Amino acid sequence: MNIIRINPGKRMSDIAIHNHTAYWAEVPEDLSQDIGGQTRELLALAEGTLNQLGVDKRALISATIFVKRRELVDGMNQEWDAWQLDGQVPVRACVIAELVNPDMLVEILFTAAVP
Repeated sequence: MNIIRINPGKRMSDIAIHNHTAYWAEVPEDLSQDIGGQTRELLALAEGTLNQLGVDKRALISATIFVKRRELVDGMNQEWDAWQLDGQVPVRACVIAELVNPDMLVEILFTAAVP
């Protein structure tokens, strides 16, 4: 079994790749932003990761989105929907969760096909 771990640390790796599938999570760096800003930041970070992996949004297989409170989901969905490509939307789940940092409003776990 060959698992490639990119930037492995003591607690986690930035990306793990196995069988041409990449797994990673994005968390916001600017916690002063509202849900729209944090979501836009995560999606921009995800595009950077996809570029690093040599693919684009069309390679996304799934996303699990963790949102701090139910009333924030509409704001997150607005940004998520604007970011999607018609006909290329990944499988998605949205979970209401108590996130580790109290100022963090959203976190996204991605899975993508890679060469």
